[in-house]
Formats: sequence, C-alpha cells, structure tokens
Amino acid sequence: MLDKLDQLEEKYEELNKLISDPEVIADHNRWQQYVKSHNELQEIVGVYRQYKKVLQELEDTKQMLKENLDPELKEMAEAEQRELKEKKEQLEQQLKVLLLPKDPNDEKNVIVEIRAGTGGEEAALFAADLFRMYSRFAEERGWKIDIMNTHYTDMDGIKEIVFMVVGKGAYSALKFESGVHRVQRVPVTESGGRIHTSAATVAVMPEAEEVEIEINPNDIRIDLFCSSGPGGQSVNTTQSAVRITHLPTGIVVSCQDEKSQHKNKDKAMKVLRARLYEKAQREQQEQIAGARKSMIGSGDRSERIRTYNFPQNRVTDHRIGLTLHRLGEVLQGRLDEIIEALTTAEQAEKLKELE
Repeated sequence: MLDKLDQLEEKYEELNKLISDPEVIADHNRWQQYVKSHNELQEIVGVYRQYKKVLQELEDTKQMLKENLDPELKEMAEAEQRELKEKKEQLEQQLKVLLLPKDPNDEKNVIVEIRAGTGGEEAALFAADLFRMYSRFAEERGWKIDIMNTHYTDMDGIKEIVFMVVGKGAYSALKFESGVHRVQRVPVTESGGRIHTSAATVAVMPEAEEVEIEINPNDIRIDLFCSSGPGGQSVNTTQSAVRITHLPTGIVVSCQDEKSQHKNKDKAMKVLRARLYEKAQREQQEQIAGARKSMIGSGDRSERIRTYNFPQNRVTDHRIGLTLHRLGEVLQGRLDEIIEALTTAEQAEKLKELE
C-alpha cells in the first residue's frame, strides 16, 4: 500500500509542476486534463502526508520513552503514543477506502425514472412524494432538476416521471436509490382509515455521452404526437411530443414536456443513451461477477429496497437494516444519513473482497 501511495505522491508533485508550466497553460485542453488529475489526487495525497507525519511523531515518542523520563513526563508520552496509534489506524482505514477503485460514473449527472407500482392512485401519489423528496435533496446541494417526461393523474399523482439531476457527484449520491420503494399509510382515497401498502419503482442511470454510446440512426424509429395532460386529454394541437423506439433492443422513450419538438427529441435521446449505457453496464457486470448481487443491491428495479411507514414515522432500508424514526425529514430530502450509511456499507464490502 505504501509503495502505491509513494507513487501517487510523486505523480501529484509532477502534476503540480505541469499545471504551473507556461507551455502547458497555453494548451487549454491539456492543462484542464492535468488539473482534473491533480484534483483527483489531492485528497489521498493530503491524507497520506498526515499519515507519514503521524508515523514520524510515533517514532519520536518511541525514542522519547527510551530515555530516563520522570513519571509525569513518561505518563504524558504514553498517553500521546496511545492517541497517535489510534490516529494511525484511522488514517490507514481512510487510505484503504481512498485506494478502492472509483466508479467511473460517480461524478456524472443522472437520469431518474419514477413509476407508480401496485396501489393505484395511492401509488401515484407516493411517486409524487418521491419526486419531491429527490427534488429537495438536489436543491439543498445546489443541483438542477430538468424534467424530461411526466404523466400525472387527475389527483396530482404521478404515473411516471423521468428527470435529470444536473450536478457534480449526482450519480455517486443517488446510485443506491434504484429499486422498489414501499409506502405504508392511510391513503387519502380511503374513507375507512385502513393502512394500505403501495409501491413505486425508481431507476437511476448515469448520463451517457454520445462518445460512450453511439446510436445508429437506422436503429431508431421516431414518432411524433400531441402532448397530453392528466387523464390523457390533449394539451396542445401541435405534434411536439416525441417517441423514440430503439429497434434492436425494443427500448421506447417518450418526451413531451417541452413545447419544442427539437428539445423533446434531444431529451428523449439523452434518456435512450442512458438506458442503453445502463443495459451495457449491467450485462458487463453480470459477465464479470457471474450475476452476483452485492449486499447493497444490483439496482434491479424488482428489488424491494426501502419502506416508508407513516403510522410509525419510520423509514427502513432493507439492504443494510438501517431504520430512522424521522420519516417527515427524509421526505423533505434529508437523505444524507441514508446515503452515507449505504456508501460505507459498499466500501466495507469492497474492502472485504480485497482481504
């Protein structure tokens, strides 16, 4: 591990010189590439330097304890040694995590699809709650929400919504949200006051660039139609809504939220690229891992991942056994504790695999 960290520190120092070189600065693309690499190494090199400082301080304390110290000084040196050993262990663990292979998609924007599942109108209302939850979470982080396609019900529920979250690290934060989200509560449509269980599915996909997913124009069929509102009624008379069918895979994407046909087509192509990218990734992972599912889950839309129980003010993530008794805050977008716990669980699993 230390050899690897020494190499990274050398590379970091080399990049330090390169980004200050006038010749490199004159080549903007090259300079940007070096700055990006420099920024990626900054955290791990910083922690490694702290670690080396602690090792040196431990050595100094060890030498001090060999000397003939008076009892009070010896006690202070021993206490300092214990603290330094604890700090050394913490930094070693941090370095192991930082050395884990990074998900290449972590910094990307994401495309999120939420669909009402079992439960009729109540499931659609819950899907709308989930959309508000993710919108508020994104807003807190200064990220932008761009709606691609929506199908509302007459009661302002959502049958289906597709939207993009634009922000650095959006995929890293939201990638564990794919799966079935279940709600237990008394629906507004229920007069008897009985608790119902409904569900909505969430799919989170990294945005794919054109260079990553090339789509042959001959492989797609584009249909135009009039956009519709709640209940299916037509909301405009021009054929601005776009439906794209990818013929080799049968994937169908619709987009109708923009008044411009051109904008709807651009958005639909983004969603199609993301779905094709996700499909290719999933197939590759299944080949590599023999379809093994991790503890955190494969992002399979059929996997039940979380329950939102209103009578008990409880949210439970079934993958890691995490339960929080503050449902209202979670639905307001306070997802940080859940995301951090899922990230830590994934890191622990990866570290276990390396042992």
